[in-house]
Amino acid sequence: MELKWLKTFLLAAKYENFRKAAEDLFVSQPTVTVHIHLLEEELGCKLFKRDGRQIILTEAGRGYISHAKQILNMFEASVEELKKIQEGYQTKLTLAVSPFIASSILPALIRSYVNQYPQVDLNIQVIESSMIPDLISKGEADIGLSRQQIQMKGLRCLPLHQDKVKLIVPHDGYDPESAPPVEVDELFQSHRLIVHTHPDYWEELLPVIKRQYPFTKTMTVSQVHVTKRFIEEGLGISFLPLSIVQRELLEGRLLEVETPHIPEVTARTYALTKYTNAEISRFLDYISQYRV
Repeated sequence: MELKWLKTFLLAAKYENFRKAAEDLFVSQPTVTVHIHLLEEELGCKLFKRDGRQIILTEAGRGYISHAKQILNMFEASVEELKKIQEGYQTKLTLAVSPFIASSILPALIRSYVNQYPQVDLNIQVIESSMIPDLISKGEADIGLSRQQIQMKGLRCLPLHQDKVKLIVPHDGYDPESAPPVEVDELFQSHRLIVHTHPDYWEELLPVIKRQYPFTKTMTVSQVHVTKRFIEEGLGISFLPLSIVQRELLEGRLLEVETPHIPEVTARTYALTKYTNAEISRFLDYISQYRV
């Protein structure tokens, strides 16, 4: 069996038209007919039948579509793996990462990791935390990185490290030496509090803020990069892990404000796995010691 027969079959099945399949393949229509005939001989069954002047799939033909796709996908995957080996990669690791982590610690972490382990082929999928367990459970990712603790049968959820959470506000334009004292009460009165950017600490933190500052108005924003942009534009304030605003704080685009009347909270990073091997263990050990 030749792979080109399968490619021809799938296009012919898509259109139920040999002429259109030939046009897509840049071959003659008789060539398509020959490929289908050879494949039918190989399989020992008819894949198409004529209905007047029209070509339609037989029941066997319809059933064979998924198998043909699977064979081609396996071949293409094997070719890709060989290319990776030729490029110097020895192992492969797929990460499923929440947008929160992808926009904060991930770039620096990956840069550091691949510099130390250039033989590892890293594939990164950025998806919502709620979707990570399903990907890990199906084996479509090796490690999930999330700020949300996840409990699911058959999966391990490992705490990696904690991150301080601080009140982040728009920069007031002053340099640190000449800046007037920041009045926390006034901040909560004049700005909306952007909430629910993180699943781990708002449930504990928000009731405390409401008791201390009952006049607080909230605004829900689910994406952290949008929250940071809103704060920069003076549209609100929020409690955010320091790791995700380090650059903005250093560049003077945002300010960190102490809140002595609000207990300190932390944001945790978790790793989710279904199984373990040497590469997974090494990555988890590396990230657990990594600090931004």
